[in-house]
Amino acid sequence: MSKLPIAVAIPTKNEGLNIAEAVKSVLGHFEAVVVVDSHSTDDTAKIAEECGAEVVTYTWDGGHPRKKQWCLENVRTDLDWILLLDGDERLSPGLLAELRRIFADQDDPKPAAYDIPLGYWFSGKRLRHGYTIRKRSLTDRTRCYYPEVGDLAAPGIGEVEGHYQPVATTAEALSNPIEHQDLDPVTAWFERHNRYSDWEAWLEHHPDVKEQVRRVKSRQGQLFHKAPFKPLVSFAYMYVYRKGFLDGRAGLDFALAMSFYRWQIALKSREGKTG
Repeated sequence: MSKLPIAVAIPTKNEGLNIAEAVKSVLGHFEAVVVVDSHSTDDTAKIAEECGAEVVTYTWDGGHPRKKQWCLENVRTDLDWILLLDGDERLSPGLLAELRRIFADQDDPKPAAYDIPLGYWFSGKRLRHGYTIRKRSLTDRTRCYYPEVGDLAAPGIGEVEGHYQPVATTAEALSNPIEHQDLDPVTAWFERHNRYSDWEAWLEHHPDVKEQVRRVKSRQGQLFHKAPFKPLVSFAYMYVYRKGFLDGRAGLDFALAMSFYRWQIALKSREGKTG
């Protein structure tokens, strides 16, 4: 079976529990599989190499490019197409088949990027209803880039770009998902989102940067960016409108967790105004 003319880049830091499944889901299907590791203190790099991936080290110098843009500029630049896959993600068989159909004719015109739905797992269960995020994970690096928003001094994000999409001249949506199945305990989810909420709260006090971020979010992200009463809106959207209640206890737990995340942002923002 021929390999897809795409470089898979997997940015990692301490993904020892997840990296094997991520690598195995793409190895043998793509021209290159490269784990871009930020000096992990666990066995992420060792496991990735044992699974057959190439491993390169990324060291952030505190400026631009950040990690994902660095991947676009440095990972297997002989291949125009690059798929960015998080260490706790893996490709679904349906997505592999869809990509093979799209790239069967390499001369067929293609958009600059593809937006891919996420199949999200929370507390060990696949959510079927309440989660609707798409990630612009597959890009033609010659026609896409991550914007340099002015948040280098913000807490909570660091070396990896924040919650915004790469800029593309054109984009199309795919039908089959990337599966986001984090095998770390749920405490890791809360630790990450505690850091993310620091960044989001910082944006509330830097409206120019907040507007830069809003412009490069997905359409859904742009709409939610302006919504009032975000904790309540978030819960109502996920649990009621998107029927997250059909996912049982996991659906309720996730909707509550995301509402709590939005509450954290608001609380930290208010604290910053009075601090």
